[in-house]
Amino acid sequence: MTDTNPLLDFSGLPRFDAILPTHVDSAINGLLAENRALIDRLADDPQPATWNNFAGPLTDGIERLSRAWGIVGHLHSVNDIPEWREAYNRMLPDVSRFYAELGHNLKLFAKYKALRDGAEYPTLSPARRRIIDNEVRDFRLSGAELPDEQKPRFQAIQEELASLAAKFSENLLDATNAFAEFVTDEAELAGLPPDVIHAAREAAEKEGKEGWKFTLHMPSYWPVQQFADSRRLREVLYRASATRASEFGPENLDNTPLIKRILELRQEEAQMLGYSNFAEVSLVPKMAESVAQVLAFLRDLAKKAKPFAEKDVAELRDFARRELGLETLESWDMGYASEKLRQARYAFSEQDVKPYFTEPKVLAGLFHVAEALYGVQIRPDSAPVWHEDVRFFRIEKDGELVGQFYLDPYARETKRGGAWMDEAISRRRVSNGIQKPVAYLACNFPRPVGGKPATFSHGDVETLFHEAGHGLHHLLTRVEELGVSGIHGVEWDAVELPSQFMENYCWEWDVLCQMSGHVDTGEPLPRELFDKMLAARNFQSGMLTVRQIEFALFDMLLHSDFDPACKGEKCGSVLDLLDAVRKEVAVTFPPEWNRFPNSFSHIFGGGYAAGYYSYKWAEVLSADSYAAFEEAGDPFDPAVGKRFLDEIIAAGGARPALENFRAFRGRDPQVDALLRHSGMIAA
Repeated sequence: MTDTNPLLDFSGLPRFDAILPTHVDSAINGLLAENRALIDRLADDPQPATWNNFAGPLTDGIERLSRAWGIVGHLHSVNDIPEWREAYNRMLPDVSRFYAELGHNLKLFAKYKALRDGAEYPTLSPARRRIIDNEVRDFRLSGAELPDEQKPRFQAIQEELASLAAKFSENLLDATNAFAEFVTDEAELAGLPPDVIHAAREAAEKEGKEGWKFTLHMPSYWPVQQFADSRRLREVLYRASATRASEFGPENLDNTPLIKRILELRQEEAQMLGYSNFAEVSLVPKMAESVAQVLAFLRDLAKKAKPFAEKDVAELRDFARRELGLETLESWDMGYASEKLRQARYAFSEQDVKPYFTEPKVLAGLFHVAEALYGVQIRPDSAPVWHEDVRFFRIEKDGELVGQFYLDPYARETKRGGAWMDEAISRRRVSNGIQKPVAYLACNFPRPVGGKPATFSHGDVETLFHEAGHGLHHLLTRVEELGVSGIHGVEWDAVELPSQFMENYCWEWDVLCQMSGHVDTGEPLPRELFDKMLAARNFQSGMLTVRQIEFALFDMLLHSDFDPACKGEKCGSVLDLLDAVRKEVAVTFPPEWNRFPNSFSHIFGGGYAAGYYSYKWAEVLSADSYAAFEEAGDPFDPAVGKRFLDEIIAAGGARPALENFRAFRGRDPQVDALLRHSGMIAA
C-alpha cells in the first residue's frame, strides 16, 4: 500500500505532485486500521507503562495519521475544488470518530496516569513530563472518565462538531465566491488605485465580460471600501459581505442553523464533562485561569481604550460631515472616510506606500529580519507544490538544515480567506536523527498584474510578518519531543506571542528602508513618507482596539453566559447578545441586517471558540517582549535576541508559557508596553 499511495510516503516532503483526491480513502482507512491495532496492542500490554514501551510507540503511530490527514486538510483549504471537498468530507467523520475513541480509551488513560505516578516519571526530561501531564489533562477533556453509557453520545458530539465546522467554512467560501459586481460605468471607478482597477479588468476579461469585476475577496473588497468614491459601489459590496452565509442568501449556504447547533453541542459537551459552560472547558489548557479573569481583562482594556475610541469616531464623523458631505456615517463609509481623514491629517495614504512594497523586496526584508534576530540563513529551495503560485524555502544555521516552509501568497477562488500558518512536519528525534520541521504559510494577497511584481499594502506586510512569526516558532524549536515541539503544547492564548512580536519590525526604519523599492523606479521608501506612516501608526487605534474587544467579549459571553437551548420571549438570540456587547464597548454600530456571526469563522470554523481574547492577551506578551529590545536600544540586540530565541521561540511548549516569559523578561507581563505602542499612554 505504501508503495503505490503517495499520501502514505513519509520518507520526506509531501508529494504534492502525485497526491490526488482518489488516494484519500485508502490511505486514511489504512492508517486508521493500523492505529487501532497499535492501540489495542499497547492498551493490552501487561508490562508496566514506560516511555519507550508505551508513550513513544503511540506517538509514532498517531503521527503518521496526523501527517497524512494534515495534508488532506491543507489541500481542502488551499485547493477547495469539488473533488478535494468531497474526499475531505467523506473521511472527516471517520477521523473524528477515531480521535474521539482515542480520548475515551480508559486503558490508555490508565497507562498515562501510571506513567505520571510511577518511578520513571521523575527521571524523564522536562519535555516528556510535560507531555504526560498534558495527556492526562486531555484525556479528561476528551471524556475518558465519562460513564460507558455516555461515551457514544460524547463521540457523536465530536463527529458532528467537526462536520459542522467544515460546513461553516465551506458555506462562507461558497457565499463569498457566489457574489460579483460588474461595473460598466468607468465613472464608478473614481478613487480606486490603478492596480485594483487593472485586476478588476483582468477578472472581467477572464469571464469574457465587459467592464470591471469586483468580488468579496479581500484584494478586491477592501480597496473598494477604502478608496472608491462611489458610495453605491461601497454599499453594494458591504451589504453583500455583511450578509454572507445568512438568511439573506441561498438557504443551503445559511450558517444560522449551524451556529445554533454548534453552540448547543458545545454546551452539551461541557455539561457532560462537569463544567458549567464551554468557555470553562476551553480555558483548561490555556494561560488564563477563569472566565471571570478573561472578562475582567477585556473590560479593563475596554475601559482604557474607549475614551480614545470615542474621540476617534467623533473626529471621523465631524470630518465626514465637513469635508465629505456625509451627514450620516454609514458602515460602508467608515473605511473610505477614515482613509480620507488619514490623508488630510498626515498627508499620507496607504496607497502612497503600496508601490514601494514589492513582493521580492518584502520577502528579502522579512528574511533579513529573521536572519539578524536568530542567526539563521533562509534560501530558496525546491519541492513539489500544490499550485504554481507556491514557493518553497529552507532555513539553515551554520550550514545545517533547520527547517523548510512553503509560501502560498495570493488569493484564489479555491482558497479559504484570511492568512494562516500550519504544520506539515514537526521536529522530533527519530531513530536516524532529528526530523526537520516543515511549515505552510498561506496568505490572500493581491497577485501580480500588468507584468509587474505584486505590491503589498503595509497591512499586508504586517500580515506576512505575523504568519512568518508563527512559522519561525514552529521551525526554530530545539525541542525533540513531538508533543511539545514548536507550537505543540503551547497555550492557545500565548501562541500569538511570536507572530505579533514580528509585526513590530514592520515599523523600524532600517528594516523598511531595506525592504522597499518602488515597483516602477526601484527607489526605496522616502524617509518623509515613513515619518508620515509613523505619525499615523496609531490612527484610530482606540476604535480598532474596542472592535477587537467586541469580538472577544462576544465570543467569551457566547460560550459562557448564553443558553442556545432557551426558548420563549425572554430568550435572546445570538444577535441580541452581540448588540448588548456593542452597547457596552463599541463606538460604531452596523446596520441591523449585518450578520457578522455568520462569517465569524475563527470561532465557528476554526479553533478560537472561547479563545478569541487570545489575540489581545498575547498582544500584551508580545508588546512587553519587544519592549526588552527597546530598552536595549537596538531591535536586533544580540543578547536580547539570543534570550528571546532561547526562552520563547526554541522552548516550544516544553514548559508553561508564563515560565517562558518570566525566563525571558525576569518578571510577569505588564500591559504598559501595549498601551504605549497603541498610543494610549505617553511614551
